[in-house]
Amino acid sequence: MVHKLSTDDVIYSFSRKNAPVLRVNSGDTVSIDTCDCFTDQIQSADQEVAAIDWNRINPATGPVYVEGASAGDLLKVTIDELEIGDQGVMVTGPDLGVMGHRLEEMESKIIPIRNGKAIFNEKLHLPLNPMIGVIGVAPEGEPVSCGTPGAHGGNMDTKHITQGATLYFPVFTEGALFALGDFHAAMGDGEVSVSGIEVPGRATVTLEVVKGFHSKFPVLINNEGVSLLVSAMTLDEAVKVATEEMIDLLLPFTDLSVSEMTMLMSAAGEAQISQVVDPLVTARFFVPQHILEALEIKLFS
Repeated sequence: MVHKLSTDDVIYSFSRKNAPVLRVNSGDTVSIDTCDCFTDQIQSADQEVAAIDWNRINPATGPVYVEGASAGDLLKVTIDELEIGDQGVMVTGPDLGVMGHRLEEMESKIIPIRNGKAIFNEKLHLPLNPMIGVIGVAPEGEPVSCGTPGAHGGNMDTKHITQGATLYFPVFTEGALFALGDFHAAMGDGEVSVSGIEVPGRATVTLEVVKGFHSKFPVLINNEGVSLLVSAMTLDEAVKVATEEMIDLLLPFTDLSVSEMTMLMSAAGEAQISQVVDPLVTARFFVPQHILEALEIKLFS
């Protein structure tokens, strides 16, 4: 059985106070429909972007209560399938993104999705990379806007959160209270304009409670390797914390010293940027699969 959630059930902040709209058992699969990050308000290039309801930004569908999930556990989220709509939209403007200081008015761009490409213009047909921008669980303390990332996940805008990836989120409250939204047809590292190619869509995910393991921050595993995602006020801080937390995550599985592991990460690991435009920026530290295999590391199992 696959449980289903529609866009009738959305939140605009992750919070332990949110009432769950669905309860599932560990190991259950859920099909989740989403609006785009503008709640599908921009359907034409003729629309005035400034006139949309800015209180309806970055909705996440949910939350889902996962039976058996308790504070201190991990929630394993496997992205089984990711589908996107046939039209995307991008925006930028004054004080938005990296170039906002040079932009004088809000602009939007409608981007059709056809034949496996995003049609930016007649010459530029961009390859798709369907991904999830907002995904996570209820945070430990006060509610966190769906537009802000953190240790709970949220608006991490990481291009590797796509079909086939598995994420592990630290659980901070009973049931975890999982939700997701803000899909992109494609997005480059940084998301420098303040938007990817924003699209509605549907994600099919399997939710499992993992006990006996812990991580302070979200961890992403795919065929290429493992990434640890950290959001902070500055990119410097995010990179430093992500690097140290990755070393602390892997070290117990090896007989390496801290110095040796640090040198290994410098030789083979990668500090990478996810996004630099949200209220907190997000960096990830990546370790390739061949390193995990050489060290016989199997995380969270």
